[in-house]
Parts: sequence; structure tokens; C-alpha cells
Amino acid sequence: MRELALSLFLLFLVKWVKSDFSPPTREQFQSCLLTNHSNSTFKNPINLTNHIPYSRVYTDFSESSSPNSSFLNLNFTSLKPILIIRPNSETEIRTSILCSRKLGVQVRTMSGGHDYEGLSYLSQSPFIIIHLVNLRSININLTDETAWIQSGATLGELYYKIAKTSKIHAFPAGVCPSVGVGGHFSGGGLGTLMRKHGLASDNVVDARLMDVKGRILDRKTMGEDLFWALRGGGAASFGVVLSWKAKLARVPEKVTCFISQHPMGPSMNKLVHRWQSIGPELDEDLLIRVIIDNSHEGNQRRVKSTFQALFLGGIDRLIPLMNQKFPELGLRAQDCSEMSWIESTMFFNWKTGQPLEIMLDRNLRFEDQYYKAKSDFVQKPMPENVFEEVTKMFLEKETPLMILEPFGGKISQISETESPFPHRKGNLYNIQYMVKWTVNNVEEMNKHVRWMRSLYDYMSPYVSKSPRGAYLNYRDLDLGANKGINTSFKAARKWGERYYKGNFKKLSLVKGKIDPTNFFRNEQSIPLLF
Repeated sequence: MRELALSLFLLFLVKWVKSDFSPPTREQFQSCLLTNHSNSTFKNPINLTNHIPYSRVYTDFSESSSPNSSFLNLNFTSLKPILIIRPNSETEIRTSILCSRKLGVQVRTMSGGHDYEGLSYLSQSPFIIIHLVNLRSININLTDETAWIQSGATLGELYYKIAKTSKIHAFPAGVCPSVGVGGHFSGGGLGTLMRKHGLASDNVVDARLMDVKGRILDRKTMGEDLFWALRGGGAASFGVVLSWKAKLARVPEKVTCFISQHPMGPSMNKLVHRWQSIGPELDEDLLIRVIIDNSHEGNQRRVKSTFQALFLGGIDRLIPLMNQKFPELGLRAQDCSEMSWIESTMFFNWKTGQPLEIMLDRNLRFEDQYYKAKSDFVQKPMPENVFEEVTKMFLEKETPLMILEPFGGKISQISETESPFPHRKGNLYNIQYMVKWTVNNVEEMNKHVRWMRSLYDYMSPYVSKSPRGAYLNYRDLDLGANKGINTSFKAARKWGERYYKGNFKKLSLVKGKIDPTNFFRNEQSIPLLF
């Protein structure tokens, strides 16, 4: 009875303390930053001109109607950030973390801002944003073929720097140049070189992390378990990754790209169906992905399929290979273009012929568009009639999209426990689904989200099961979300095992060691196991 009374009193106390909490004002937080910084051993003062309370991110994404649908559908009403901090030094990041702990507010860390569900810039609890845009240096060492990359750099900036340094080096990461390195590396990182060299995270060999205490740890001092967790487990659950050391990949001076585009119909359904078995089994120098979307001819809407490819070699090698392995596509030499690797990154962004400096544009994303995305992994070829049904569903929408990317090669050679990203051997390809719209209101949003969910439900018999897999970097709050600071491991398994399968438990154990108070958290962060 005494224990029951004590438990009830503690429950009341927790609720009373929670209800009595008043978040700090912007001025109070700034005062903490200045006080803590002036008392430190560092000489350079924090530059408050970089601590911007208003920005495009602040006005566009911090309103209650988020551009990404799941927030509203989960009753997600985001608060506005107390501050958007753009630190010029690691010292300022430390001070920001320590002040956040002291004042009881959360931290959201942003590098590129491509987070599909906005968890890097939205929160239901009082929070600040640490925007790493000013910390984006890239130092390349061709002697050991590595690069140290600060988390605020974009993939485009990394690709540009590599290309300006070497004609025979590259890095296996994603196709969108404005994606931030910090989020991309920590979630896995699919890309056009993955069948040859693996994911971006597979090629990370060191990292520098700032933990909840403000300590800076590298691979040696953090230990192998935490280093394992950062490479695919979502680094925002464990601290702020300041920089990554990546192993560069060697590529030929000339690679070959092609696009083969066709309207969907019986013959193309057969071709896409055939691709499912061929794409993952091709030479690992060759990646052919399939994009299914709509084209518009006058007032008529048509569904088309596009085969987009990168081959690490010349046309003279590619054509015989295609004739042997995938003759159904009917590829000819005149359909192909030889180019440098950096030009191929522009090719996959439909930016062919533009100056290389376009890779430095941090704003290459969907302008004035809202979207909802989902993902799947496919382990057995889907029946041909699935693509017929997808075609019918696509005709209902203005801008639907499916991207099918083949696995096999290096991805399948790595054990599913070697990193948190478990979707390895046995997966033929992954699917990214997306639907976009331009009118920002709840009615329009719900209409498109319902359509996306119906497509996702239709696909369920044909994709991975037990659990149905999902890709962290295509984050999806429909899978579930943490509820409060003390979300149980059991409750979080609903979404956690979709992203990480059996690695989810190990990630929770690592979380408990590095961040036992669960300070670094969001709606899909790794929970504490105990």
C-alpha cells in the first residue's frame, strides 16, 4: 500500500512539474549562450547574427500545416523553434547543447533539410534548430584516398570537390546534390554506385561526434558499437556528428549513361517485369533503375517508364553486355553517352549540359511543392499485372512517382548486421513512392495522402514481410511514432524493426550507453531499451 501511495505521489509530481514547465524565451536562450560561452576557455564569442529566429525554414515548415502530410494525420502540431542557430564553430554547438539541457528544450540538427517528415526542423516540444550550413568544409587526401567532410556539406559540394581534385575518384552516395551529408550518411545512403561500392555509410571509416555532455568523440574514443550505430542508425539519436571520414571510390575517367523512355502498356509492363530479375543480377559495374511517372500530352495524361543507367566503362563494353543480358531493351550505341563521373551525377538529375557549378546550389529541391513518400523492398519478382494496376492508379493523379533501384552486387555481399542498414542479401530492389501537390491545405493534403496509402496497401502482398521493410532516409511517420520522452522499446518496435530489422535492439543498447537520459530524441529516434 505504501508503494502504491508513493507511486501515485510520484506520478502526480511528474504531471505537476510537466504542467508547470514554461519554455524559455528567445532572449533567455541567447543569454544562456552568451553566459556559457564567455565562461568557457574559448576566445571567439558566439556570433548572434547567425542565430536567426526567422528564415525560410522557420516560416515554411514551422507552421501547423506541415508540407509533409503525416504530421497532421498524427495530430502533429509543430511549435516554432526558439532559435535557429547557425554555428561557425564546434564550440558554439557545444554551448547550444549545454544550454538546451539546462533550459529543458530539445535539439533538432539539420544539414540539408531534405528530411521527408521534417523531424530535423519540426517538434511538438520546445526546441532549437542547429543548422550546420556554415560547417561544410571538405578535405581530400588522395594519398590514402579519403576525405573528411563536415556534416553541413551537401552531396553536390562533395562531388564538386572530388571532381576538382581527381578525375578517377568518386563517392557512392545519392543523386540529389542538395541533400546534406549529415543525414544521408547516417541513414545509409543509396546511390548510383551502390552495386559496385555499397552504400555511402558502408564507406565511412571514421566520424567525430559531439555527445550530450559536449564531448567530441572519434571512432577510437567512441568505440566500435557507437561507430556502428552512426552508419545507418540515424545519428540524431546519439548526438551531433560534426564530420565524417569517407573512403573514396575509384572510377574510370569515362563512364556511360543512357535513358530509355517508353509509354506504359502491355509491352512495357513486360519489360519492367523482366527488369526485376535482370537488374539485380547484372554486372556490378552497371546500375539500371526504373522511374514510373506521368507525362502530359495536351490535356491527356499518360504513364511512362524510364530506364536510367550508369555503367562504369565505355559504350564498347556496355552494348555487348546489354545484348547478352537484357536484349529486350533494344539498346543501341547511339542511345548512349560517354562522360565523366561528375557529369553522370548531373545526368541523373536531368541537368546535363549545365555548368558544373550547379552542383553547389543548395536549393535544388521541389520548389513550392508538398509531398508524401513511402518505401518498400522487393524480394520476389512481382506479377506482371501489378504494373497494369499501378498504371491505372497513376492515371488518377497529376504527379505520382515510383523509383525502382536494383540491389545485388556489393550491397548483397555485406552482412545485414555489419551496419544498422539490414536490407541486403535477398532483396532484389527498393521502391520509393511519392506523390506531390501544390495547394497547401488540409483537404488537398488528405486527398493525396489517402491515395498514397491506398497504393501502399495495394503493394503489400508483393513486397518484403515480417517485417515489411522501410528505408530510414525515406522516413515515414505512418509506420508509427514515439510518444513522449519515455517511449518504451516494445512500443517503438512497430516502426523500428521496419527500418532496422534485428539491429533495432542493438541500436537501443547503444543509445542507453551514450545518451541515457534520452536527450537526443524525436518522433522516430532510437528509444532506450531499459
